[in-house]
Amino acid sequence: MKTVKLLLRENVKDLGKCGDVVKVAAGYARNYLVPQRIAVVASEDNIKLMARRREKLDAQEAAHAAEVATRVEALEALQLKTAETADENGHLYGSVNAATIVRLLGEAGHGYEEKDVRLAEPIKTVGTHAVPIHVHGDATANVTVEVEAAAQA
Repeated sequence: MKTVKLLLRENVKDLGKCGDVVKVAAGYARNYLVPQRIAVVASEDNIKLMARRREKLDAQEAAHAAEVATRVEALEALQLKTAETADENGHLYGSVNAATIVRLLGEAGHGYEEKDVRLAEPIKTVGTHAVPIHVHGDATANVTVEVEAAAQA
């Protein structure tokens, strides 16, 4: 099988980052990477041009990673409280699910969707629970949710 050396113009999952010189199958290069303008022939001029572009992309990625880290840190420091009806043993009559946590996050000034809440199963007991929230990519934050028994009238 014949391989070709190409210079990536974009980040390609499982292949490389922008500016990397990669060896790929000739057919993959000819039929997909080059026509889609994802890669170009790895010449000296192209490598010099991509080096500048890669510096810009690395700076943008670093800024984005710092923003994600800040969001994770803010969520980790957050403690959400809710009062639900429960029996004398601390078991909730209902449950605290992803929708409830999204509502609590919204009230605290953080906008997330239900799909971002990574609850294995709804919370059904009174107490303090750590709930993972998907922030971005592989970054997750554990938010503390304190479930209290509501006063029954």
